[in-house]
Amino acid sequence: MAPPAVSAVWAPAAMPAWLEADLRSDQAGETGAVWIYRGVLALSRDPALRAFAQRHLATEQRHLGLIGTCLAPERHSRLLPLWRLAGWLTGALPALAGPRAVYATIAAVETFVDHHYQSQIDRLTGDAAWAPLRELLDSCRRDEVAHRDEARAHADSARPGPLLRIWCALVGQGSAVAVRICRHV
Repeated sequence: MAPPAVSAVWAPAAMPAWLEADLRSDQAGETGAVWIYRGVLALSRDPALRAFAQRHLATEQRHLGLIGTCLAPERHSRLLPLWRLAGWLTGALPALAGPRAVYATIAAVETFVDHHYQSQIDRLTGDAAWAPLRELLDSCRRDEVAHRDEARAHADSARPGPLLRIWCALVGQGSAVAVRICRHV
């Protein structure tokens, strides 16, 4: 399903501060996601993993473009270079360890993103003026859930070892910290 078209109702002047902060974090997060897959592609030679990363990169680039239209460029996070680097490292480091680590990382990131988008969708529910934006966020959220589920399906069914569990916990916590920072910077 194609995401809804951008509406003039999303003009920054009409946007509450909390929503602008949420969209800034979304735009920074989608930037990070693009760079996660670029990091994977830079270091992985596994054909199946590369195909997975290329498909997901295309989706994240589309999300980045859509979210970018909702927020004036001067309202974007001023820390985008940091989020690009963090994203690249979040993809590249597990790529060094192999596909299982990448799939676990993607599942961890997308689990966080699912909850993040859902909280925004819930906050917009019931306000007809923001229905197109809510639909756009829900479209992005459904894509992220599909990415999470695909990553889980590719991951080894065995319980991850302690190092991979620690890494995934750090990825989830790092995502939460990044969102808190992006809401303000």
